[in-house]
This record gives sequence, structure tokens and C-alpha cells, in this order.
Amino acid sequence: MSYQSDVSDRQTVADQLSDEVIEKYRLYVNPGIAAVHAFSGFAVPGSHARGCYIWDASGRKFLDCVGGYGAFSLGHLHPKVVDAVKKQLEKEALKSQYLLCAELAEACELLASVLPGEIRYSFLCNSGAEAVEGALKAARIHTGRPEFIGAVNGFHGKTFGSLSVSGREIYKTPFYPLLPETKHVPFGDANALANAISNRTAAVILEVVQGEGGVIIAPDDYLPKVREICDDAGALLILDEVRTCLGRTGKMFASEHYEVVPDIVTMAKALGGGVMPVGAFSSTEEVWQSLFGANPYLHSTTFGGNPLACVAVTAAIKTTIEEGLVERSARLGEILLEGLKAVQSTHPDMIKDVRGKGLLAGVEFAEDDIALLVIAGCGKRDVLMAYSMNNPRVIRIEPPLIIEESELTRALEVLAESIEETAEMVARIADG
Repeated sequence: MSYQSDVSDRQTVADQLSDEVIEKYRLYVNPGIAAVHAFSGFAVPGSHARGCYIWDASGRKFLDCVGGYGAFSLGHLHPKVVDAVKKQLEKEALKSQYLLCAELAEACELLASVLPGEIRYSFLCNSGAEAVEGALKAARIHTGRPEFIGAVNGFHGKTFGSLSVSGREIYKTPFYPLLPETKHVPFGDANALANAISNRTAAVILEVVQGEGGVIIAPDDYLPKVREICDDAGALLILDEVRTCLGRTGKMFASEHYEVVPDIVTMAKALGGGVMPVGAFSSTEEVWQSLFGANPYLHSTTFGGNPLACVAVTAAIKTTIEEGLVERSARLGEILLEGLKAVQSTHPDMIKDVRGKGLLAGVEFAEDDIALLVIAGCGKRDVLMAYSMNNPRVIRIEPPLIIEESELTRALEVLAESIEETAEMVARIADG
């Protein structure tokens, strides 16, 4: 069989599989998602993934700069994490719920060694939204107060409580009423927060970097001011590091850029090493005593903190440290941001801003729909990028921290080509 015939046969099989999967999505999963993928042209199911790459069912290979929205800091199927999970699977997968779990104790001990300040205790769960739910409960019982303050365009998940403190109405309005006593202030505006906080405020919850808001970086003095405002009001500070934990921004935790220690921190995504779904919220002995002192089962989970998840957490933290990925993220992040600014200089009217910390960067376009066209152009060139859920004008670039500099350079070149192609397309449309 010739090479061309083999490629043709694989594409035919992939097309048939795509049609089958799209139909099953339409009938049994989510008809809207099925329609979006069918329209976008990216309807081919994934086949497998390794490192910084994903292959689709036709054998096509993509450089993954979406990175599972931060879950694949170690890339896909990092062998150290996979090996740890495989070995554990041969012993015990889920907790018996009667005997103690040595793997959970080890994971929480290691986590305590890298957490900021006096934060020492952790509760392992299954997702970032679950971690936020636990953090909100901990803040409420510790302070005895009912109110929470979040940020406009903040994103903390889509469960009931996490959605309540998130800041984009399009996802909230269909489910009103949510938690009754929540407020939202502009991110980066300490004065607005100072005017909103009161003796009824249990906690202020903020992302250190607004991810779905469009990679929004706060002023350098913002979080220190927030810390002071919370302390003065007797409110707790919850920092959402679901996206930014374990080196994503060039620090183990993004709050370290600002030398601010929260009362409670939430984590997920990279915490599971790209192999297991894991979330966590962590806090101090004082908060833990409020939550668990009178009743150690006041907050609990069946699947959270299971042995498989715990060994993945331990392997993820160890691998991040052993391979110097925090420092690598800082170094490559400078290259990424410099490259994006160079692209912006060639299209200053089209690109409103570029920004980022470490290997989390955003490109904001001046007009709607441009980001989607550019993302499609990148996909056509076998590089995957995503737009921000709360700000669709922003393309978010979030590759694995293990990415090679040459691969990062390729991603920048593809982005530049796709922007140039989109600019020409827009110009043709404008000319009629």
C-alpha cells in the first residue's frame, strides 16, 4: 500500500469515527457541544497524547498550548506520574473509608512543605470547584459571617457556591437565586474592595491571575493592599490558585510574586500531574480547628484523597521540583512574553494588549471574533490554543512547563502566521 493510500484510508476511518462520536454527543452527551465541534471543523476525536503533543484519530499531531487549561503542567502522561499511579493501582485504588490512608498523609505532608506561610493542613477532593466549595465553608464557619466578595470576571467553577462568587453573569443568571450575600468588585481596584467589605464579610476570594477573565495581571501593590484590607475587616483572604499552582507563573504559587500569604488557598489542575483529577483547599491550624475541631466529619468526600490521586499529587510535586519546572516556567515565560510583544508590534491596531506571568499568557484583540479566527488558523497549522471563557477577545497560551524552547518558538511563529492570515481576511472583507 502506498503512503498516500494509507493516509487516505486513515482519514476515511477518522471521518467515520468523527461522525459516530458527534452523533453520540448529540444524542447522549451535549447537543450544543456537538454542533460547535461540527461547525469548527475540529470534530475528529483524540487518539493519544504524550508530552506536549496530542494525536487525533487520523494520526495528525498537534502541539498542545491549551494544556488542559493548566492541568498538563507536566505534559501528557509524564512517566514519573504514570509509574506512581500504575504501582498504586496494583495495591489499592480507592479508600476503604475505615483504615487510614498512608498515601493521603504523605501527599498532604509534601504539600505542606511547599505551601506558603503557616498553611499546613489540606483537604483533597476531585476538582477546583469542589476545592472552592470547601474553602467557602471553612471561611464561613471560622468567621461566623455570611458574606463573600469576589471579583468581576473572576472564575471559580460552576457548582452552586463557586458560581455565586464567580463574576460573569452569562453563567449565573439562569440559576438565580444563588448564594444571597455575595458582592463583586473590579479586579485590581483596592479602593472598591475597601468600600465593599464590612463586618459581615467572611472572606474575599480572588484568583491571583484572572485566567478565564483573560489573563488579567493585577497591579503589583494590589494583593498586599487586599491582604491589609481583609485583616482590618477581620475577613479571610481566599486565593484561588486552581490554575496557577505548581509553577505555572514562574513561582510555585502565584501569590509568591507579591509576597502575600492567604488564609486559604485552593488548587487543582496541575496538582494531579496531568494523570488524575485532583483538587485541594489548604489552610492554617486555626481555620482547620474551626472546620474540623468539633466534628471531624463536618466536611467529607467519598472519592477525594483516594490513594491513586494521592500518589499522583506526590509525584507531581516531586517532579516539578526535581526537574526545575518552576524556574523553567519563569525563563521560558520571558521568552514567550517577548515573542508576543514582537507579534503585537507588527499588528498594533489588531492586538490591544499582551500580558502574562510565566507560561500563562494572553493576547487580547481589539475586536470580537478575531480570537476565534486566529485560533482556527493555529489549529490548521497543528498548534492548539484557546480563548478565555470570560473574555473571548483573549487567546490564552498555556503550554506544558516541559515544553522545549524550540517548540515554544514554533508556537509563536504559528500564532504570528495565523494573525497575519486573519488580518488579510479582515482587510478583504472590509474592502468588500
